[in-house]
Amino acid sequence: MRIVITIGGSIIISEFSHEMFRAYADILNSLRDEHDLFVVVGGGRPARDYIGVARELGASEARCDDIGIDVTRLNARLLITALGDSAYPGVPENFREALEVAATGRIVVMGGTEPAHSTDAVGAILAETVEADLMINLTSVDGFYDRDPAKYPDARFYPEITASEMLEHLRGSDVRAGTYEFFDHTALHMIRRSGIRTMIVNGNDPENLLRAIDGEIGTTVIPE
Repeated sequence: MRIVITIGGSIIISEFSHEMFRAYADILNSLRDEHDLFVVVGGGRPARDYIGVARELGASEARCDDIGIDVTRLNARLLITALGDSAYPGVPENFREALEVAATGRIVVMGGTEPAHSTDAVGAILAETVEADLMINLTSVDGFYDRDPAKYPDARFYPEITASEMLEHLRGSDVRAGTYEFFDHTALHMIRRSGIRTMIVNGNDPENLLRAIDGEIGTTVIPE
């Protein structure tokens, strides 16, 4: 299959160590012979910290977004380093570049692309661009809930949901630089339009990526 994988920055660099980069690199390398892989890496807390400093300095939201994008690309470079020769050595800065370098047969790793697009949106647009068979979103919870399960123990878990239903749940959510939900509105509109099968999975265990490919875990965003 051709698979687009988005790894939240809060997952891959939560402890500011090499361990999750190495763990994900090992999993991705085990999959590369069977699948064409595209990976989008988020910024996590480092991006939010830098954005917070920029905002205190009076930077516009667009400038804050640019700073966050720079951090996602640094995280992408770290994952490329962990992957070694199996990854394309550069970080594509747009979707055309990503499609072009995929011809090398290597794993393509990228970060953000432009202001007002989360890396989940980048993943969704990339999935449509490369005509992916599957998109996997690796996040910090087990799947989609109607509200934050860390704050609300009675939050409802959805094993299946449509993009339209997710949009209803996320109506009115914060879209400033450095904020995030499961997906932003751009990502969900792209998923709904393209009909790409999408899974939301807890990425704290890198092995869940393998389970998601087998369809055994998380929330499936079903085509409409």
